[in-house]
Amino acid sequence: MRGGLTVCGTTSDAGKSQVVTGLCRLLRRNGVSVAPFKAQNMANNSFVTRSGHEIGRAQGVQALAAGAEPEVAMNPVLLKPTGDRTSQVVVLGRPLGHLTAAEYHEHKPHLLATVLDALADLRRRFDVVVIEGAGSPAEINLLDHDIVNLRIAHEADLHAVVVGDIDRGGVFAALHGTVDLLPPRYRRLVGGFVINKFRGDPALLLDGTDQLEARSGVPTLGVVPWLRDIALDAEDSLALDGLRPRPAGEPPAGSDRLDVAVVRFPRLSNFTDLDALAIEPGVGVRYVDTGAALGAPDLVVLPGSKATLADLAWLRAQGLADAVTAAAGDPAGPVVLGICGGYQALGRTITDPHGVESTGGEATDGLALLDVATTFDPVKVTRRRSGTALGQPIEGYEIHHGRVARGPAAEAWVALAPDPLGPVDPTASTDTDTDTDTTADTSPGSEAEGAQAADGRVRGTTVHGLFEEDAFRAAFLVDVARRRGKRFVPAGVSFAAARTHQFDRVADALEAHVDLAAVARLITTRPPPEEPS
Repeated sequence: MRGGLTVCGTTSDAGKSQVVTGLCRLLRRNGVSVAPFKAQNMANNSFVTRSGHEIGRAQGVQALAAGAEPEVAMNPVLLKPTGDRTSQVVVLGRPLGHLTAAEYHEHKPHLLATVLDALADLRRRFDVVVIEGAGSPAEINLLDHDIVNLRIAHEADLHAVVVGDIDRGGVFAALHGTVDLLPPRYRRLVGGFVINKFRGDPALLLDGTDQLEARSGVPTLGVVPWLRDIALDAEDSLALDGLRPRPAGEPPAGSDRLDVAVVRFPRLSNFTDLDALAIEPGVGVRYVDTGAALGAPDLVVLPGSKATLADLAWLRAQGLADAVTAAAGDPAGPVVLGICGGYQALGRTITDPHGVESTGGEATDGLALLDVATTFDPVKVTRRRSGTALGQPIEGYEIHHGRVARGPAAEAWVALAPDPLGPVDPTASTDTDTDTDTTADTSPGSEAEGAQAADGRVRGTTVHGLFEEDAFRAAFLVDVARRRGKRFVPAGVSFAAARTHQFDRVADALEAHVDLAAVARLITTRPPPEEPS
């Protein structure tokens, strides 16, 4: 099988990413070499490739479902919102700059060649490329500058399917209206509909799909049921209001329950760091946005942020800064962990001399819970890392502008192995302290990373993804429980196995409820020719 297919949706969150992930998994299971592709993604949840390039997290995970190594060609343009009207624009894995919506709209035509070259590169190297659209392909105000939806299918001469979310209601109108609004050059590409997130008896649809085909000329290829407890890595924090991972099984006998409170920053990024905690039996993960909601957790997490200074100001305005500081000052209080932007917020100061996030260069006070100081640098660090922490091997990734320097009252607790891409920062420490079990156990040439307070109850790290490592996650939670006077017994769950199970469940649903023979025809054949105007 050779070819490609574009998956569009009637709206955002219709299930495009889920369908693309499922198709990638299905094709992989059938021995097909397949790659995902999304020309332009808007997401603060990102993925760092082995080569140190930044792409949307959804495409990174879709690549894993496809059994392919995630690479920058799979998402050549990434928009990372920094405000209501501004985004950092990342092109081929590197920041281009911060642009307003209007500025980016004017710049988009210049990116079309980059997008098409990336797609052509993937098509040369893979049997099938499954392309994901963004939002709706029928945004008639944006069609002239489209670089992500049916313009791409048109340029590549590929069929498309449109996914509709029946759970929101109005799915027939949404599907028909989408096709009806398309200009003829794009309408000819749509070879099928997929109705997604159906609850109940499919017989209740009666002849609705037949009527839809009679009116639109497009057949419905399948009705996919609502899949409970499916929570694939999401693109943005809107997904927090929907399904997130749940514990796998029951906690072992004698294990106390641990309560994890995660600060829900307005510009929250890479919150998928916490998904691995959420699958752990006996661990409850909740998101909080006020000081009153913090309660008395066992672990407080300040996660990543795309706009650390703005989110630090929000933290204070919401009363969360005082609540976290008070909790950290209580000898019997929770463990506090900061990841990337959250780590920076825990420090003494944050300085932005180059205007990465602000217009001024004056230092902003942090929460002063860790003796560290952050300075923003225009050059973004994006690379995968490995090493050890709490005596366990770790794998993760860095993605940040902030350079964090430890003061004398902070000690490292993560040891990173030398990176094959070269030094992350020429000024990085090569400490070799091994005084306690919780400090970084470094070896010659390794990098001492992160910081912790003297008693180890407040910690920070720039490395995302640590909790996906099962042994480290278990050791960390055992340490949290011990400090809280509790007992935590690891259940031995595998995050990698849980993620693979999610891939297979989506693939199984498509296999059972979608006409895959029709999908295969769309993948391997060209759309009807464009009629002369």
